Amino acid sequence: MSQFAFSSSQPRVFGALSKFDPEQGTVILQPENSGRGTWVGCPGVLYEPQQHRFLMTYRQRRPRGNPATERGWRCAVAASEDGIRFKDVWAVEKSELGTSSMERFCILPGMESGYQLYLSYVDPADNRWRIDLVEAESPDLFDVSTRKPVLTAASTGTEGVKDPYVMRVGPAVYLFASFASAETLERGQREQAHATADIYNTGATTHPTGLAMGMDGREFEWNGPVLGVGKGWDRYQARLNSMAPLPSGGWVGFYDGSAGAEENYEERCGLAISHDLRHWERLTTNGPWVVSPHGTGSLRYLDAVPVGEELWLYYEYARADGAHELRLSKVR
Repeated sequence: MSQFAFSSSQPRVFGALSKFDPEQGTVILQPENSGRGTWVGCPGVLYEPQQHRFLMTYRQRRPRGNPATERGWRCAVAASEDGIRFKDVWAVEKSELGTSSMERFCILPGMESGYQLYLSYVDPADNRWRIDLVEAESPDLFDVSTRKPVLTAASTGTEGVKDPYVMRVGPAVYLFASFASAETLERGQREQAHATADIYNTGATTHPTGLAMGMDGREFEWNGPVLGVGKGWDRYQARLNSMAPLPSGGWVGFYDGSAGAEENYEERCGLAISHDLRHWERLTTNGPWVVSPHGTGSLRYLDAVPVGEELWLYYEYARADGAHELRLSKVR
C-alpha cells in the first residue's frame, strides 16, 4: 500500500504475486551519469485518483569524492498525470540541511488538508541518520527551515533511523523505518562507526525495520523492531519499503535485504507477510524475490501502489554500467 489513507473504496484485489521481469519495466528517471555510485531512486509514490495525479519523492546520488556533492545530494517531489512522465514541483539539496547525505523521503496527505513530507538525512550534529517532518498546503511549498524532529537516534534508542514509509490506516498513522541496532556496539566501535557519517556502510550493526505509531502524523511512539534481519541473504539488512493489502486479509510487504556491508547500497527485494502490520514473516528465506539481471542484481526501494485493478511497482534498478535508474512495472 502506498502512502495514502486506506478506505473501503480502495481496491483489495491482489492475490499471490508472481515474479515480474524488471528488465521489461518502464524507465521513469535516469541518473545524471553512468557508472557505480551514480543513482536516481528511493521512490515514494502517492496516488491521488480523485485529482488524477501521482506525486513521487525521489533521490539523486553521486559517487564519493567531493564532500560538497557526494552521496545523496538532492531530493525532489515530482508530479504526473499518468504515473510515468513526472515533472519536479519541489526540491532540496543537502547543503540546505547542512547534511552529508539524504536518503528516502515520503509524502502523505495531511489529516485535514495539505501534505506532510518526511525527510531522511544524516544529522550534522552527531552523524546519525534521523527523520524530520515538514508540512505545506501544496506539494510545491515545502520549507525545510520549518522542519521538526519525528524520529532520532536518541528518541528510538538506536544508532540511527532512516528511510520512512508512512501510511494511514483508519485513525492510526504507521511509520516504518530502517534502523541501526545498538545492541552489539561498544563505545569505541560506536565512535568509529559514526565518524563515517554512515553507520549503515560500516558492518558495525545490523539494520532491521522498526515501527513507530501516532495519530496525527506529527508525533510518534517508537514500538521497536517488527521485521528483523534473516539468517541468509538478508542477514545484514531487512528494510520494509512498502506494503499492499491482500484480498483474504493481511498485507504483503516488500523489503530490501543484504548479507553484509559489502552489499550496502546494492540490496535486493524480498517478500514478507503480516496479519496486523506489527508481526511480519518473510516468504523469501532462500533468496530474493526479484533482482536486476545486471551487475550486483540490485533492485531496491520498491514502492507498491494500487492503481485500479493493478499494482504499480516503482523501484530503483541496477544497470549494466553500475548506475541505478528508476523504473515502473505493473502486475495484477
